[in-house]
Order: sequence, then C-alpha cells, then structure tokens
Amino acid sequence: MSEEKPLIFAPETYQYDKFQLEDSKVEDSPITQFKKWFDEALKEEDIPESVTLSTASLPSGRISSRVVLLKELDDKGFVIFSNWDKSKKALDLQTNKYVALNFFWKKLQRQVRVEGIAEFTSKKVNQDYFNTRPRGSKIGAWSSPQSQIIETREKLEKIVTENTKKFEGVKDDEIPCPEYWGGIRIVPLEVEFWQGRPSRLHDRLTFRREKVTDEFEMVRIAP
Repeated sequence: MSEEKPLIFAPETYQYDKFQLEDSKVEDSPITQFKKWFDEALKEEDIPESVTLSTASLPSGRISSRVVLLKELDDKGFVIFSNWDKSKKALDLQTNKYVALNFFWKKLQRQVRVEGIAEFTSKKVNQDYFNTRPRGSKIGAWSSPQSQIIETREKLEKIVTENTKKFEGVKDDEIPCPEYWGGIRIVPLEVEFWQGRPSRLHDRLTFRREKVTDEFEMVRIAP
C-alpha cells in the first residue's frame, strides 16, 4: 500500500524574527496594550482593523467565522457593526453570547486573540456611527437581507434602487439607522498578544479573567 502524500506541502521556510515581547514592556491593561499595538499596525499594515469574528450556535456547537472590521475601541471592549436581524452571526448570538476575535498583522509578525462576551450597543451609539457612513453604505444597510437567500443579483439591485428613491431628498445625516442594524461590543475575558519569534518559539502574553467584573491577570504561555 503506497503512502498517502499531502496535496499541498508547505515547507517551513518563513522565520519570525522582527521583534520580541518582554513582560516588563507590556501595558497593565489589555485594552491599553492593544491600542499601543494597533497604533503601530496603522503605520505598517494595509487594513489593520480587519479581524476574524467567530461565533458558535448552540446546542450544535457549530462554529462560523468571517472577516469584519473593528470600528471602535473603548474601555469596555471591541466594537463592530453589522446587520443583527437574521444573519448567521446574529442567529448564533441568540443561543450563545460567547465570541472570539483574531487580528493578524503580517508585517509586524503579530496576532491578537480575543475571547469575550458580546453585548449590543445602544441606539445612540448605533446612530452616531451610522451617521459617519457613506450614503451608499447607508442605503446598502437598508437594502440587504443579510445572509438570506436571494433569487438573483438583479433583485438585490432593485431593492437598492427603491431605497435610493425612498431617501431621495433626505440629507445624509438624517437617514435613520435601521432597527436591526448596529453594533456589538466584545467585552474580553481573555486577550492574548502573540509576537512571532525564531524557530517557532513565539512570545505569548495573555490577560485572563473569569468574569467581566474581575481584574485581569497576565501570564506567559508556551508557544
């Protein structure tokens, strides 16, 4: 019997050798440390705010992931905005409030992994952010039945045309935010800062807590 060979073979040639992460140089708060790294990523990366959001439905435990954009960072956590009607992630959150984020910054050889609890932001926060969006994106939010089956692309474009006419003459900052559209804040329970190092002996410093009311403890974990 012949030995099975992988269809794709990726030799280990790339080395992580740009930076190191020392305990003494990490900020006391994971939010502050993230802000520090994010500011550096803004100077080096193309879309540093892109992040993989993972959710899971219960009782099946089936996991789904998608790339979204981080739009706000506050003292409580990480905020993204989306359609929360019948999208896959919205349905997952109805059964399971726990979510995960993963940022990867290739040029800096860094990752930030977040595990936390999702909470919906207020209508004021939703409208304030919605007001900053381009007009086309606002019309798109009103038009797309996100993640639902649509017969054709033309049908979606027809809805966009109808909503474009509906809001004709309405000032950009007076287009209301749809009730089903808004933000979720991922309040972290664990935030891991991963810095690539040679020979795959990476630095991994992790902030952990059991409840959102607890203080974080920082630990170093093995690569």
